[in-house]
Amino acid sequence: MATTTPEGVRGSHAAKHGGAAAASAGAPMSHRQIMEALSGLLLGMFAAIISSTIVSNALPKIIGDLGGGQSAYTWVVTASLLTMTASTPLWGKLADLYNKKALVQIALVIFAIGSIVAGLSQDPAMLIACRAVQGIGAGGLAALAQIIMAAMIAPRERGRYSGYLGATFAVATVGGPLLGGVITDTSWLGWRWCFYVGVPFALIALVVLQKTLKLPVVKRDVKVDWLGAFFVVAAVCLLLVWVTFAGDKYDWMSWQTGVMVGGSIVLALIFILVESKASEPIMPLRLFRNRTITLASLASLFVGIAMFSGTVFFSQYFQLARGESPTMSGVMTIPMIAGIFVSSTASGIIITKNGRWKAWLVSGAVLLTAGLGLLGSIRYDTPYWHIALFMALMGLGVGMMMQNLVLCTQNQVAPSDLGSASSVVTFFRSLGGAVGVSALGAVMATKISDYVTEGLTALGPKAAAAAQQGGGSSGGFPDLDAMPAPIRTVFESAYGHGVADVFLIGAPIAALALIAAIFIKEVPLRTQGALAQTESEGGQTAPVPAPAEARVPAAVGAATAETTALGTAAGQAQAFETAPPASNGISVHGTVRGAEEAPVVHATVTLISLGGRQLGRAVAQGDGSYALDAPEPGSYVLIASADGFQPQASTVVVGEQPLGYDILLSGTSGLTGTVRAENGGPVGGAMVIVTDVRGDVLATGASDEAGAFTFTELVPGPVTITVNAEGHRPAALPVEIGATGVTHVEVALHTGARVQGVVRAAGGLLAGVRVTLVDAAGNVVASRTTAEDGAYGFADLDGGEYTVIATGYPPVATAVTLSGPGTDGHDIELAHPGE
Repeated sequence: MATTTPEGVRGSHAAKHGGAAAASAGAPMSHRQIMEALSGLLLGMFAAIISSTIVSNALPKIIGDLGGGQSAYTWVVTASLLTMTASTPLWGKLADLYNKKALVQIALVIFAIGSIVAGLSQDPAMLIACRAVQGIGAGGLAALAQIIMAAMIAPRERGRYSGYLGATFAVATVGGPLLGGVITDTSWLGWRWCFYVGVPFALIALVVLQKTLKLPVVKRDVKVDWLGAFFVVAAVCLLLVWVTFAGDKYDWMSWQTGVMVGGSIVLALIFILVESKASEPIMPLRLFRNRTITLASLASLFVGIAMFSGTVFFSQYFQLARGESPTMSGVMTIPMIAGIFVSSTASGIIITKNGRWKAWLVSGAVLLTAGLGLLGSIRYDTPYWHIALFMALMGLGVGMMMQNLVLCTQNQVAPSDLGSASSVVTFFRSLGGAVGVSALGAVMATKISDYVTEGLTALGPKAAAAAQQGGGSSGGFPDLDAMPAPIRTVFESAYGHGVADVFLIGAPIAALALIAAIFIKEVPLRTQGALAQTESEGGQTAPVPAPAEARVPAAVGAATAETTALGTAAGQAQAFETAPPASNGISVHGTVRGAEEAPVVHATVTLISLGGRQLGRAVAQGDGSYALDAPEPGSYVLIASADGFQPQASTVVVGEQPLGYDILLSGTSGLTGTVRAENGGPVGGAMVIVTDVRGDVLATGASDEAGAFTFTELVPGPVTITVNAEGHRPAALPVEIGATGVTHVEVALHTGARVQGVVRAAGGLLAGVRVTLVDAAGNVVASRTTAEDGAYGFADLDGGEYTVIATGYPPVATAVTLSGPGTDGHDIELAHPGE
């Protein structure tokens, strides 16, 4: 749809040098190049995910064979989540400092080694240790996959490729439990092959990555924050040890609780102190000054608690509450995985088309909360189709939130912080999963024990002895097949009720994720990938051509006028007194900031003379700072532009001393809407006009067949939208366009009433007769002259009382009552007196 607003100033890519390496020179990668680079990455992710999910349905059998109980079951899951959580920020920081390709290959090797040794486990302790090693590799793969995608692909296009990642996740998650169940149920294979099966995929991924993934090599001195990594691991480990044994080895309110919780808090405070002093912090605290990153991290924490704690215990529910085999246990979880697959893929494709992501976050949180709440009502004998529906809702919610929380975070940071920011969100999601699985696993164990005791007490004293024979009182998993029917029912009911309690606790936690998502501010997705914004991973800035304002002197006046019209909030900067280091000319320096005082990374700042000659140009660094030199004292024009922001131009006066000048950019905003009729149906072909407070037209366009219209690159502020369509009354409404994001409006058009008829006289139909319509207040609504056939008509009328007056012969006035939409026929007879 055409608009009258300009496209705005966009930063250009540097010259393309060919191949995947072109990204390092600033040229965008083609779809084919991206898919080739992602192929090995997705294969590695598939290996990690399938090796994790393939174990889920086999765990009851594995723990039973190794002689473990509910605590061991929980820690087999928690160990990998713990090391994944602790290592994710470290992988993210390493990705900002070293070669990403080498790091992802190292993560694959670590994961493969952990998988091989896990298959050789002889007791629960050895298995838990091997799972911890697997978690380190999986943490690297999870973090690096998102980071490498963000480096190659612009946020606006990333939803499309995130859909591929979501599809890989869904296929591996669906195939894993099914394959694990088949392997476990096959006597000549056994559960140990559940760990071996992922190794070939990891080796193939290593070879494919070596051939297809071409990324620039980092060349700069670095220092890894090992001390910070130690303290974050220590704080998380101590917290998980507490929640695992609280309520079992000691009371929740006990001195052990005080020591462990207090110790975790102290370690966390030390971690914060270390991060504030580190030159290369593993988790830069300045990232949390950004509201979007902070809220996305909180939402990821709650999603992790709800998601992991919900899905981990499905295998126990289906195998121990419903008596299904490991294979069927995997089959029965397909509705949840299908929901993840559909929502992650569909949301990625649609976000790529319209750039709007917040609605998916909020909708996903609503579905996740609803799904968990409904799952909290299940029992061992609940009809399966109820459970399938509840799981599908949960899966849809997880799919909408998981990738998009990372996407909105990556859209907020500089390329140099991409790894750290991505891993922060993944860290909090894994942390939530580790804490959730550990804490809720302990709660579930206590609940199941209580329900079993209640059930056996109701059956009588002989029931406990019979349960002992079936393994139900030994602390391990019960052998349901060895139990009499009444006692088996007691255990199935206990496990069904206990798992449902876990879901019920997860529902309000998911609701907290919903609250966090609601307060996340939608920021337009950038149209450049990280590699297109940097010349190398060492942080050197890619050359960006001067904006149009710098090259065409006439444009300076227009840009300056626009800045003045926007006022101080959008277009003016504040000078400060701090002087930078000495330079050859007179330094002009400062910071470029956008909404919420966030630095605008890679904004282009150009200094030109009043005659239009370019004198200097700089690109804002990671903290938004810029510096350039004026040749001599005098007046100059300073122009700032950045992708996703309105360009700004200001006049600065440079004296003998360096000048500090901060620049505030306002984001470009969009306007979308839908035109609908009274019956709710779309109105296609409606003319939509956007005018500002002065009445100047900003944009025009027509609604499509679905009634939708879209305008981009509008200046934030109050506007008036006018809509006109044939057969409907025109509508006008005031709209406030936000500083960032896309404002959506719904316009309802009302179908007007119509009065029509003919004017006659004794001689027949009369042409040229003046017919006037007057409303109940005496105001003239409209006038018409009859046609050759004597016809007249008035359209687009409100309901009410009207008077129709016809002149030419002696005037005739008649009353008409319009009750609503439709046509009222009203013929008029004229005559001379005496006829």
